[in-house]
Amino acid sequence: MESIEIRTKSRVELVDITKDVKKIVNKSGVKNGLAVVYTKHTTTAIIVNENEGGLKRDIISTLEKIVPSNGSYAHNAIDNNADAHIRAVLLGNSAVIPVFNSKLCLGTWQSVFLVELDGPRKRTVYVTVI
Repeated sequence: MESIEIRTKSRVELVDITKDVKKIVNKSGVKNGLAVVYTKHTTTAIIVNENEGGLKRDIISTLEKIVPSNGSYAHNAIDNNADAHIRAVLLGNSAVIPVFNSKLCLGTWQSVFLVELDGPRKRTVYVTVI
């Protein structure tokens, strides 16, 4: 298992970590297998999608529509970040990506993202290649 350290800059943002994941896969020496990309933070998520500015803005605005940041949530009495936790539940905390011939099996437009939902913060993503 390897880790990727990320410093996010905004409360909500998508950070492309594809190059870092590819380096870990390459370093692992695994020819055919799986790469598990995981975040232990309850206010972040891992997704695979296209790295296009408009789409990234669309994802963020859709999350705001589905789970408004100014909603009335019981958890806000503790941390005022319930929206971030709920969004993370909807997106998920990991992705499993096949490895074939020592390369991630990503489509032409696919990238791996850490989705920050309660930043800015220092985050750690774990990658296990098996």
